[in-house]
Amino acid sequence: MNKFLGIIFCLIFLMSNTYANDLKFVQITDTRYSKEHNSDNLKNVIKEINKQKNIDFVVFTGDNIEKPSMQNLKDFVSEAKKLHKPFYAVIGDKDVNKHKKLSKKEYQQFLKKKLANCKTDKLNYIFERHGVIFMVVDGAKDVIPGTNGYYKDDTLDWVDKTLTTYSNKNVIILQHFPLIPPNGNENYVTFKAEKYLEIIQNHKNVKAVITGHFGVNKEETVDGIIHITTAPAPNYRIIDISDCTSKNPTIWAETYTAE
Repeated sequence: MNKFLGIIFCLIFLMSNTYANDLKFVQITDTRYSKEHNSDNLKNVIKEINKQKNIDFVVFTGDNIEKPSMQNLKDFVSEAKKLHKPFYAVIGDKDVNKHKKLSKKEYQQFLKKKLANCKTDKLNYIFERHGVIFMVVDGAKDVIPGTNGYYKDDTLDWVDKTLTTYSNKNVIILQHFPLIPPNGNENYVTFKAEKYLEIIQNHKNVKAVITGHFGVNKEETVDGIIHITTAPAPNYRIIDISDCTSKNPTIWAETYTAE
């Protein structure tokens, strides 16, 4: 009897340990939400995600609201709070405009105030899940907004230093603007992308860069880093990382469309 119980406990331990080394989260991007525009897209995605099991968190990777206004941001957060899991929101080019009284600072301060899991008003920050470091990196412009991402030198310095600090942990980068144009359009690019790519390629702990912005679904692996770009809501991705704390985790990214 004792031997049988020992086997059961071993199986339970192995199963729990396996789950602890897996990480699953959802990416939603370019919802461009307002009560008058695309509201069903976000509502339908949330309904589907709430049916999923073992989701750790959700990330919105920019262009979350239709146009920059505090009311749109309030309405978006109110709707997104219907998710059964915590969520994070990256700033995109459609989200902010100082001339329309919604700066990046005001945007992030509102998220900090309203979301229990958002503990910072900094535009570039990290959070950790299951031993994996997630870096939120800001490339939006709120003074002269435009469709091209722009990663300032101080942002790139922060990326470099942060990757060095967490050199013993796997890192996933979350941002709005891709570093590699997924549709080959060289006129619709991210400034300083080459410098940014050089930085992350010099660090062996970056496993994926997850973005939106281009309106397409694409995965491309460059120098061992998976670059994932996702199409707008009602599309969304479930990203599953197996053995997430090992040096070579397995990353599965599946695309779905909410109906």
